Amino acid sequence: MTTAGNEFAGRVALVTGAARGQGRTHALAFAERGADLVICDRCSDAPGVGYPLGTEEDLAETARLIRALGRKVIAVTADTADRPALEALVARAEAELGGVDVAVANAGVSAMSLITDHDQAVWDDVVDTNLKGVFNTIAACAPGMARRGYGRIVTVSSMLGRTAVPGQAAYCAAKWGVIGMSKSAASELAPQGVTVNVVAPGNIDTPMVRNDNLYRVVRPDLDEPTWDDVAPVLQQNHAVPIAVLDPFDVTRAVLFLADEASTYITGIVVPVDAGAASRTSA
Repeated sequence: MTTAGNEFAGRVALVTGAARGQGRTHALAFAERGADLVICDRCSDAPGVGYPLGTEEDLAETARLIRALGRKVIAVTADTADRPALEALVARAEAELGGVDVAVANAGVSAMSLITDHDQAVWDDVVDTNLKGVFNTIAACAPGMARRGYGRIVTVSSMLGRTAVPGQAAYCAAKWGVIGMSKSAASELAPQGVTVNVVAPGNIDTPMVRNDNLYRVVRPDLDEPTWDDVAPVLQQNHAVPIAVLDPFDVTRAVLFLADEASTYITGIVVPVDAGAASRTSA
């Protein structure tokens, strides 16, 4: 972990899906570097997602950790698929903290279903969170940023946003969509001093990867697969021989794209995927 500075002092950062995992890591990194935070999470499980999602207790713990760093925080239970809820959260941030300067559209879920018998709940939950939720985050934050002439928006795609694997039609559709949507928003918002960039993580060491449901999908030949059974398979997704990356590996890229120093960088995709991007055409 790099030494935290004070580069976000006086800024307000919104992070969705902040109850745990990458969202918590991003939020705490901004707080350590001087920002006040606006965080949210749906704090409930989803029918089409086969692993437990973050809880209200998880979100409260993220908020506690932010306050322990001496920063202000607004923490609410909100589903990013609910646009009025996101708009209300941003309005509250403007009223209480002066507006959102940085928005990280991090909330995401993963679920698998074969296209020959695709579960509708998988499509609905994955696309609602991973694509609609990212759009809602951008749409809620962009007006205030454009009005103030400053903003940094970072969206989260995936290494599967530029390639594909069997059983991931919904996930790939959403993550590919995030890239196109972000590039369009970047072009639209550039004259107003607002940048929009994408990070595309590989396998990250969070509950999205470390759960029994994924283990069974990855190793259907075993009755009770463990992490040790699954890790060699997941490693094949990467060029660098590692099964998972630490969440802070993604946070480093998020911080760079959110910094004032990235003024003239917009509309790009930064892969943080242990070399998986080396296998794509561009």
